[in-house]
Amino acid sequence: MIKHIVMWDVRGDTPAARQEAALFLKGRFESLVGAIPGMAHLEIGLDCSRVDYACDVVLYSEFESQQALDAYASHPAHLRVRQELEGMRIARHQVDYASGAAR
Repeated sequence: MIKHIVMWDVRGDTPAARQEAALFLKGRFESLVGAIPGMAHLEIGLDCSRVDYACDVVLYSEFESQQALDAYASHPAHLRVRQELEGMRIARHQVDYASGAAR
């Protein structure tokens, strides 16, 4: 199992605009549930800590294999979502790791 975690900061001049952008991003990624072969789980959450160093949105997903994660990267549904979110994200952080992998 491959875990794929992505965190974003979103663009917005006001807290309300950032919240709206975060909700839109959340909805677009939730639309991928059931659409991506090999994706075993997708969860997306909005930050509620409000600390200044926190990201706005986090995506946690699990893939059956590295090949499934690689296929997700170029899947038309994922590419569509990425295009719809173009310019909305101002920072992005990612970690991929294998469950049970040695440290």
